[in-house]
Amino acid sequence: MVDIAFGPEPGRRPDLSDPRAAYLDLLRRKRMYGGVLLVLFVGLMASGWILANDRNAGGFWNGLPMLGAFPSEVLSEAWANRANLPGRLVEFFPSLIETINIAAVSTLLGALGAVMLSLLATRGLARWPRAIPLFRRLMDTFRAVPEIVIALVLIFILGGGPVPAVIAIAVHTTGALGKLFSEVAENADLKPVEGLTSVGASWGQRMLLGVIPQVAPNWISYALLRFEINVRASAILGFVGSGGIGHDLKLAMQWGQGRYDQVVAIFLLLFVTIVLIDRLSDRARARLVKGA
Repeated sequence: MVDIAFGPEPGRRPDLSDPRAAYLDLLRRKRMYGGVLLVLFVGLMASGWILANDRNAGGFWNGLPMLGAFPSEVLSEAWANRANLPGRLVEFFPSLIETINIAAVSTLLGALGAVMLSLLATRGLARWPRAIPLFRRLMDTFRAVPEIVIALVLIFILGGGPVPAVIAIAVHTTGALGKLFSEVAENADLKPVEGLTSVGASWGQRMLLGVIPQVAPNWISYALLRFEINVRASAILGFVGSGGIGHDLKLAMQWGQGRYDQVVAIFLLLFVTIVLIDRLSDRARARLVKGA
């Protein structure tokens, strides 16, 4: 029998007749391994930091005193033009609605794609069990490519606007939610599926009537969480020409002084929107999962 506490390799073992000695020996081994991992971690962090600092356009330590200069300049100008903030909020509100629409449509499309891929990639539920690795690698591919890369390619093909952003976020959402949906479906009770199989139900009927009612609360909870993430992602994609409030933020920051009140107004809109979505989705997830 292999001693799982001290490994399979031969060597000196503690005297198990003395529990205290065995515990102390195990504790020393844990501390040694922890110390080795800590040294490796610090070494990797130090080497990475030195490399990044050498390749950076300016030194980090030289620019550290200027860390608060830009925010203070933005806030001071916005405070001087604080009378314009209500009008700025109204001005950029349509762009905020566009950003929310991008996030909502991409989340819906991504969730629908994730439902199909997750059921096809779940062991015990898949329509074609031999194709499970194929569907899993497909979800890995969707999840591995960042939204901004997909958006840049699509902007080159389709031009700027919200459509590239919707497609880019939907593709990434399909991969991310597909993984989560598949893990939830793997824990579903198979007895309803077996009962439906015994009466001749098709694969689609088994999934629709036997699996989805079990996993729907958790699936919707994950989809709501992903919607919060996609609101931020759609704002970020605006920096590469995908429309929405992110595009307005990019223009305001590029113009610099004289438009910093616009920057603050956009940040306020984004902050309030994300907080509201977070609170509403938290309550909705609690009601779905816990019935609270």
